[in-house]
Amino acid sequence: MGNSRTTLAFKAVNTGMSPMLRSRKDPAKAWAKAVERAEKIAGSRTDESDRQWIDDFRFLIGCAADVPNLSPIGWVTTMMDAQARLVNYLRIRDLHRAHPAIAEEAIERPIFVVGLPRTATTLAHQVLARSKSCRGPRLWEMVRAGLKLDPAEEAKLVKAVGKQFSATRFAPDFDHIHPVNATKPEESMFLLPHGLYHLLFHAPMPEYRKWFAARDTTVDYRYLKSALQVLQYGRPRLANGAPHRWVLKYPMDLGQMPAIRKVFPDATFVWTHRSPVTVMGSLCSLADLAQSLFVSRVDREALGVYAMELMVETVESGRAFRQRQPSAVVDVPYHRLADDPYRYVPGLYKQLGIDWTMEDDSNLVRALERPQRDRKHEYTLGAYGLDDDSVHKAFADYELMVNAQNFYSRHSV
Repeated sequence: MGNSRTTLAFKAVNTGMSPMLRSRKDPAKAWAKAVERAEKIAGSRTDESDRQWIDDFRFLIGCAADVPNLSPIGWVTTMMDAQARLVNYLRIRDLHRAHPAIAEEAIERPIFVVGLPRTATTLAHQVLARSKSCRGPRLWEMVRAGLKLDPAEEAKLVKAVGKQFSATRFAPDFDHIHPVNATKPEESMFLLPHGLYHLLFHAPMPEYRKWFAARDTTVDYRYLKSALQVLQYGRPRLANGAPHRWVLKYPMDLGQMPAIRKVFPDATFVWTHRSPVTVMGSLCSLADLAQSLFVSRVDREALGVYAMELMVETVESGRAFRQRQPSAVVDVPYHRLADDPYRYVPGLYKQLGIDWTMEDDSNLVRALERPQRDRKHEYTLGAYGLDDDSVHKAFADYELMVNAQNFYSRHSV
């Protein structure tokens, strides 16, 4: 199916960028040039310690180049994203080298909000990150990690990042599905070099999927920790001198909880639960829209099967971890959070060891004042070759768990 969800402006720019697809014929050479550009932007040279990072992205770019219907914008965006991530990596690396005290910053009891996409992970993240004792990493500071800036420099950077991540000119539905604000806490995938987001929201890449499934992702979370240390260094602290507690959100962390615990041994996971039948259509719609910017044709039925496979694998990994380390997971039934937040959220704070104050009452009101999203973008399960029965069957054990969570939560108050 063609890209019916993109604008005429997208199609015009895509056509204009067609000559840039020529570099796709030699992705290794294209990446080598991108590395040189990244070094110039960062004002720093790569060295042997960076070899694995560079090699891993060379592999990703090679996989992207093999996508049969990759669009010119898809190719250019892939290269630009990889280059920007390398610039950020070099910036973080150099700051650690210049200021050894950064590595002494303790990332204490971080909270990771996880769960299937479209299960109120964003609401949970925003609600928790607004606590006076907590902090969520904002988009602008994740993609341009650095030391504390003066207000004028920060405002300039915020404006540039906001413009960089605005996709509404090419795909207006993004403003309804996942609006982006450079000043608000965003998904920590911006500080994770590799993940399922490359597969769900860029393009299906079979070799990358196999590679990532076999990957020891602790290296990615060590990088996340080094970035958080930079963002914490020299920043305001609590009255007692302790750092703020980080609240991070990337739904697909659900499948990486063992690796996260290796790097952050005192991490707590807030897992939002909702029936996959109510989730999969919305998730597929989001992936469909995102992929429409990368490929010239989205096969919706293939996307449905692919997305469901990835989500089943992710959920099963999460369930296995939860069974082994139940005390590390706080379960959040979607309907309790969405339907009765004023009663439920203070209790969630208590479970996480966060004090609930009058200020948090006001913060919750503001968090719930988000404009209602326009759901016209959503497609039925059938548009993606799925139906209620197939989703129920694929997630059978997890459905039982979700139902039990809802039953328990309703009868425990």
